[in-house]
Amino acid sequence: MATTWIKAVHRTNSGSISAAIKSTVEYAENADKTQGGELVAAYECDPMTAQSEFMLSKRQYELRTGRNQGQHDVIGYQIRQSFKPGEVTAQQALDIGCELAMRWTHGKHQFIVAAHTNTDNPHTHIFFNSVTLDHSRKFQDFKRSAIALRRVSDMICVENGLSIIDNPGLSKGYNRAEYLGDRKPPTGRDKLRDMIDNSLRVGMSFPDLLVALRKAGCEIKIGKQPSIKPPGSKKFFRLDTVGEDYSQEAIMERLAGKRDVVPRKKSEDDSERKAAEYMAAANQQKRPSLLIDIQAKIQEGAGDAYVQWMRIFNLKTAPNHTKYK
Repeated sequence: MATTWIKAVHRTNSGSISAAIKSTVEYAENADKTQGGELVAAYECDPMTAQSEFMLSKRQYELRTGRNQGQHDVIGYQIRQSFKPGEVTAQQALDIGCELAMRWTHGKHQFIVAAHTNTDNPHTHIFFNSVTLDHSRKFQDFKRSAIALRRVSDMICVENGLSIIDNPGLSKGYNRAEYLGDRKPPTGRDKLRDMIDNSLRVGMSFPDLLVALRKAGCEIKIGKQPSIKPPGSKKFFRLDTVGEDYSQEAIMERLAGKRDVVPRKKSEDDSERKAAEYMAAANQQKRPSLLIDIQAKIQEGAGDAYVQWMRIFNLKTAPNHTKYK
């Protein structure tokens, strides 16, 4: 099983093409990640001189076509292909990465491929020149190219007896969680959500919650929306960026018992989580409707303007309503 993504490589902030190529190539060929450079391959260029060869190709393209896109120029494209932990060796990852690069470029572009072994899942970095080998044109990216790349990668995986993701989500590529599952390490936001869920008690005040989080090891900055850094995290997270149930307003509703939230799964027993979700849904159904009985209000003598307001209010409050922009 392999996941993929692709992105364009542009000039650096200083406007240097050479620096952009150098940083991309050096990252891919990092000796500490490629077993001393053994897991590096190249096509129509030498890994040791790829930077200079890519630059020469671009100059020849400009001389031949007279085209120079300046700051908007796409220097090349980077592809990342990641494999399920334990499914391939580093050498197999490199071989499959080379096959993907060749099929994707149809052999018309220089490229380097490097297999990295610094994580629990072998992965390859592919960097190919945007200019063709004959210097006559450039690679034309297209809408949903990430989906096309994924399909080429899946085909190669099937040919090599590897598994694939049957129903991938709609994204620029696969989400790492789709193949790492429970092995995916929690993010800083995940940790903060768990800490809030564990510390929050109905009836306590918002300051009391912040005190509890401080005691648990969090650092807190007070502002319009408090920012919290959980233990082990390198950055602060504003509460309104953590999730819809974790903004200051949402948390205050939870403290007041006005908002029910099913805690994130904390154990491997999935049945407990499903039971909690079922009970939350059942409790939601028992709540009184917020919709206004318009006919009753009309009988009470409501005016035309008030009736119009009630209709708008009911449209906004009704469950599963659709908003059009």
